Order: sequence, then C-alpha cells, then structure tokens
Amino acid sequence: MAGGTQDSDDEITGINVTPLVDIVLVLLIIFMVTANFIVKETVEVDLPRAANTQDKTVQTPVMLTLDKDAKIFFDGAEVSESAALVKMKEAVEKDKEVRAIISADQSLNYGKVMNLIDLVKGSGINKFALNIQKEVKPTAAP
Repeated sequence: MAGGTQDSDDEITGINVTPLVDIVLVLLIIFMVTANFIVKETVEVDLPRAANTQDKTVQTPVMLTLDKDAKIFFDGAEVSESAALVKMKEAVEKDKEVRAIISADQSLNYGKVMNLIDLVKGSGINKFALNIQKEVKPTAAP
C-alpha cells in the first residue's frame, strides 16, 4: 500500500511528486489568469531608440505620455495641459521628491516635448526622465 506505515529502519526509496506537480500547475494557471488584470492600460507610442541606456528603471507614480497627436496622458488617462499641471502639483504636495517619466512619440515636434518638460518643471517636479526603448545591438557571429 502506498500510504502504509513503514518501519523506521527502512530507507525511503521513492517520493510521490504527483501532488506537488498538481499544486504547482494550479498556481501557474491562477497566475496566468490574473496577470491580465494586473497590467495597467497603456497608450501606444513609438519611442525613440538609444544604444547606451541604463537597465535600471525609476519607480515613479507620475507617468506623462505624449502620443503622436500631441495629446497628453497622465498615468494613462487623457488630460488637458492645465489638468496635467494641477495633478502634477498635487503629486508634489504629497511627495517633494516625486519623479516623472516622460514618454513621447518620436514623430512629434521637439518643441511639443520641450513644452511638456517645461510644464513638468513648472509644477515643481525637479527629477524627471525621458522614456526610450533600448536598441537591440546585433550580436557578433562566432
């Protein structure tokens, strides 16, 4: 019998891993199903590429995005320029060291991006970063 008693002198010659595999598969399925609910809604923008970037990302509550039509999105929600300024000032009131990440479509005019940077600085946010996509370097053939 598989679940029978054994003498303490006998060696354990086999371990039944079926229950462990069942539990791991159930947890994997639960993770896969709930992962779609965790992801925030994002705005699609075509980010410029750069070869020299840091792999670290800055964790911040303030995400500003300019899409290809120069619409401003604050944390994924479309807002006007004045509403974005108000929300950024509120974020500064909550945390003086708040940071911002600015994402802008590469087809935009440089002046529109600079206008958004000026808006960020005017709200009191002193630390900000421009979001880019890391360019994949071709690997050398051996």
